Amino acid sequence: MNEYVGVLHVHSIFSDGSGEVPQIASLADECGLDFLVLTDHNTLRALHEGFEQFYGKTLLLVGCELNDKENKNHYLALGITETFSTRLPAKEYVKKVKDVEGIGFLAHPHEKRDSMKEHPPYPWTEWESTDFTGIEIWNHMSEWMENLTEQNKYQAFLHPLKTIIKPQAETLKVWDELSIDRKVVGVGGIDAHAHKVNLLGFFEVEVFPYKVLFKSIRTHILTEQKIEISTNHLLAEKAKGIVIESLREGNCFVSNYYHGDATGFRFFAEFGNKKIQMGQEILCEEPVTLKVYLPGKLADIRLIHNGKLVESLQNMEAQFIVSEKGVYRVEVFLDSHAWIFSNHIRIK
Repeated sequence: MNEYVGVLHVHSIFSDGSGEVPQIASLADECGLDFLVLTDHNTLRALHEGFEQFYGKTLLLVGCELNDKENKNHYLALGITETFSTRLPAKEYVKKVKDVEGIGFLAHPHEKRDSMKEHPPYPWTEWESTDFTGIEIWNHMSEWMENLTEQNKYQAFLHPLKTIIKPQAETLKVWDELSIDRKVVGVGGIDAHAHKVNLLGFFEVEVFPYKVLFKSIRTHILTEQKIEISTNHLLAEKAKGIVIESLREGNCFVSNYYHGDATGFRFFAEFGNKKIQMGQEILCEEPVTLKVYLPGKLADIRLIHNGKLVESLQNMEAQFIVSEKGVYRVEVFLDSHAWIFSNHIRIK
């Protein structure tokens, strides 16, 4: 399998971010990212103006973040060529994205913060929809604001990566429950804006620069196809298709780069001579072997079955023999820090 590492949920000057699109993409290239997904609010201007391409070794993909008229139900949509009206209910624009063969992820679905009146929560409420591809299970900025208190605010501003602890338990619970009935893909996002603040009227400071957040929550895709870096438009389109299909199928996992580079992590199932990757399913009547490999670090490997912890161990690799049907995923904690969250493998 070929592994490519990227960052989702980034904003530019085309909505409420501070960075020019080429500048953001170049910073992603400096950070060694293979792909970057731009999701400005309710606009695909970056796509229509031709910014979707390779910048060095980084492929910039342009999606958008849709919302309803109450500014709730934010939806990260990719693989679309037009936006949809904010007057539409969430259930409708989610279906429209699916109808044009795009994909989409519920953004920061369980926000409840109240630390900043100027930045209220934007939760997902349209849970009757079944047309979304997946859920943003870990959002850097959302968690950062949720964790903000009067006591830790200075430390949080000085060390924006250190204060990120783990995904919300409620989001993981809902993700697992939904995944029992159908495939629901989990991705990570950073929600980067790089807001600029004027201090004392003398100088401007960029709060949470793009380059800093690019070293936080990442989404890794696994694919049998190889992405060819090229300025050729057709090859860039092919690379885009590879990324989108890997995300659509759930052949991916989420990591927090701040605690270590998770490149090389693997979680798969073996049955006979078959090998089943994350996002796939296997039909069998005998026990299945689930295997986990970590990239050179001893860590706490936790096996989750239908949302419940069933086994854990400290090691650099693990092998679990399972015989119950359902969905299985893995969480990895490094020195008690949440590090890696796999997508599900379904056993039927």
